[in-house]
Amino acid sequence: MTDQASGQSTGKQPKTKDREWRIERGVAIRAGFYIFGTHLFAGFVWLLFYLGQHAHR
Repeated sequence: MTDQASGQSTGKQPKTKDREWRIERGVAIRAGFYIFGTHLFAGFVWLLFYLGQHAHR
C-alpha cells in the first residue's frame, strides 16, 4: 500500500524490481527442471531401445 500524501511505500508490498527478479528467477528454475527432466526421460527411452536392440533372443 502507498501513502497517498507522500507517495512512499509502507513496506507491505515488495518492490517492483524485486518482485520481477523473483518471477524471472522462478521461471528460469522451472525451465531448468523441465529441460533436465526432458533429457533424463529421453536418456531413459534411449537406454530402453539400446537394451532392446542388444537383447539375447
